[in-house]
This record gives sequence, C-alpha cells and structure tokens, in this order.
Amino acid sequence: MEATLAKVLLLVGSLLILCRSSHAFIVSVDAHNEECFFENVEGGTKFGVTFEVIDGGFLDVDIKISGPENHVMHESEKESSGKYTFVAPAKGTYTVCFNNERSSMTPKLVMFSIDVGEAPQRAPGAPGEEEVGHTKLEDMIRELSGTLTSVKHEQEYMHVRDKIHRSVNENTNSRVVLWSTFEALVLVLMTTGQVYYLRRFFEVKRVV
Repeated sequence: MEATLAKVLLLVGSLLILCRSSHAFIVSVDAHNEECFFENVEGGTKFGVTFEVIDGGFLDVDIKISGPENHVMHESEKESSGKYTFVAPAKGTYTVCFNNERSSMTPKLVMFSIDVGEAPQRAPGAPGEEEVGHTKLEDMIRELSGTLTSVKHEQEYMHVRDKIHRSVNENTNSRVVLWSTFEALVLVLMTTGQVYYLRRFFEVKRVV
C-alpha cells in the first residue's frame, strides 16, 4: 500500500513538473523562407503540435509535419491555426516546418508548441493484478497530464488572441476618431467657404 501511494505521489509530482515546464514558443518566418524544428520521439509515444499565426499578412502559413526518413504525416497550406496529435510509429527525429514562401514581402509571427508524452513502459511477461492496476493508474495520470497541457496552451493562445483583437479594436477606434475629426474639419471649411461666397455675392449685388 505504501509503495502504491509513493508511486502515485511520484507520478503526480511528475505531472506537475510537466505542466509547469511546458511552454509555447514564438518564431518569425520571413517571406520566401521556411523555419523547421526537430524533436526526438520514441516509438509508440504520443506527441502533438499546436500553432497559431498571430501576426503578418492574412495570418496564414503552410505547415508540414514529417517523421523519420522524411515520411510526411501531415501537410496543409494557408492555415491560420491548428492542433495535430499523432502516435510516433517509430523511434527517430520528427520535423515540424512552417513555410512562408507564398508571401511576397510580409513575415509571419507563429506561436507554437510541440508536446511529447512519455514513452510507453511495460514490464516483460504477463502483468499481475496489482501491476495492471498500477498501469491503468499511470495511463490515467498521463492522460490527465496531456489534458492539462492542452488547457494551458489553449489559455496561452486565448491570451494572444485577446491581445490581437484588442489591438485591432484600438486601431479601428483610432481610425474612426481620425476620420470623424477629418470630416468635421471638412464640414467647417465647407461652411466657412459657403458663408464667404454668399457674402461676396451680396456685396457685388449692392455695388451694382
């Protein structure tokens, strides 16, 4: 019982460390350029890629995810955001590339994260009843860890989206204020011009 409790506490501690150490990254992909990132993954391990274009042009980018021996696992064009989860079919280096070659001059700012789970661990031979219970508990904790990590990243993306929308709203508000001020000035100038023209018109009639 004590050994089981110690194992549970160890797994929970690992879960908390994993949740704290998981971060999203931001990269600038220049026009006519491609940025690639590499991750070593054990076979049978679950890993995911989450990204969002937060600035630049139409907020889209091409993404390509490939495994060992350049095996393409996912490829799409003009994506603004995405979330992809895979189980590594084999041990090796997996590559995530963001391509901005379609853009003529605008760089794209991409926020992304690559989450790699723990490699599956199974004892050789037929597991006993107690070991089966431990295995199920480990699987549940790992699943909870992945869920918490996804929630954390989603909160980060929502925070970024909020900043982007706030910036757009502030820029739109500034433009509306400037345009309204410009219209008011034009209206004042037109009114002044009309008054001046009418005064000149009546002055000329008096002289005649």
